[in-house]
Amino acid sequence: MKWASALSTRPSLEAAIEEVVTTAQEHLQASADIGLVFISSAFASEYARVMPLLQERLTVPILVGCSGGGVVGVNSAGQSQEVEEEAALSLTLAQLPGVQAHAFHIDTDRLPDLDSPPSAWIELVGIDPQEQPQFILLADPASPGINELLQGLDFAYPGSVKVGGMAGVSPVFGRGGLFYNYQRCRGGAVGIALTGNIVLEAIVAQGCRPIGQPYRVAESERNIVMQLEEQPEGGEISCGLTRTPLEVLQDLIQSLDEEDRLLAQRSLFIGVAQSAFKQTLEQGDFLIRNLLGVDPRTGAIAIGDRIRVGQRIQFHLRDARASEEDLRGLLMRYQAQMQTYSPVGALMFACMGRGEGLYEQPDFDSHLFHEYVPVPVSGFFCNGEIGPVGGTTFLHGYTSVFGICRQKS
Repeated sequence: MKWASALSTRPSLEAAIEEVVTTAQEHLQASADIGLVFISSAFASEYARVMPLLQERLTVPILVGCSGGGVVGVNSAGQSQEVEEEAALSLTLAQLPGVQAHAFHIDTDRLPDLDSPPSAWIELVGIDPQEQPQFILLADPASPGINELLQGLDFAYPGSVKVGGMAGVSPVFGRGGLFYNYQRCRGGAVGIALTGNIVLEAIVAQGCRPIGQPYRVAESERNIVMQLEEQPEGGEISCGLTRTPLEVLQDLIQSLDEEDRLLAQRSLFIGVAQSAFKQTLEQGDFLIRNLLGVDPRTGAIAIGDRIRVGQRIQFHLRDARASEEDLRGLLMRYQAQMQTYSPVGALMFACMGRGEGLYEQPDFDSHLFHEYVPVPVSGFFCNGEIGPVGGTTFLHGYTSVFGICRQKS
């Protein structure tokens, strides 16, 4: 199994394509089975020319890609580089012996009903679940139904890893680019299903740290939480006492140091526990969602997701330090597993709210990743990141999702 990534920052589209194709092929030194291309929105006026130009220079049978608010790839110095707000093009080529790759395009305007049987979703992709496919998904942010698509794919392909992101949109032209087998797509989602001798593993770094303690939701309606119940230390027994989320939050903020109090004014989030059975919750056990608002009259809070009675939630803070600690901890855990196998390449799908704007230095996430997993990394800055938490695939924000490829045997 071989994997090569190349990045070009040349302002001419022809020159950029020539550079990445030449470099990637030289590094791969083999015929490629799949290709992935990511192009910055600085090239938005030339999206229609990307696939014809690549088709003149490439013979790879499967090629998908999209635009990004920034592009990630391996530069001429052999280092991972994140290019934000400038012209850039990234090309990944992979030779995957013993692997079957199947590309697909899904019109998200015509998805099956969520009550449909798994066969309706399988028909969209064209892969038998018994083959245990792993998915790379790229979607148009202007298209509806992406969350429904993820739910449907989880229903039809339980246990299959799904990683990817929403294409970046040009602030000038107001549209993104989505590419599938040398054609530009108008909306929907494209992807590659990989089966056979391959494992795709996901690292989902949501960049938050928990504060306070978990609470059980005692009363809620849709995405509104009205009452929270405190949980005794390490036990299932309910204490029976409930408080409004605002009362909990006011006490919590008073307990924070001055730095975290200021941070809570602008970067406060809600973590929703994904396991109903794990007694001691840790960082990484939560799906992070936005805190949309507080009703000072009733003390209720609105969350950017549907919440059910009985679920556990915890307040979280996000900043550069929390993001670094979160990603580093996940990478250390993954590195410990790497002693038994060797990954060959990785894809990075990062929120446009991360990068240099968050860390105040370039290339932070990709360099930190390479410190623990020294393989070629490519990808893009997204309008939403796709990755699993607790065995379920979600559309995230403010997250870096890494998809790491290796052989089964």
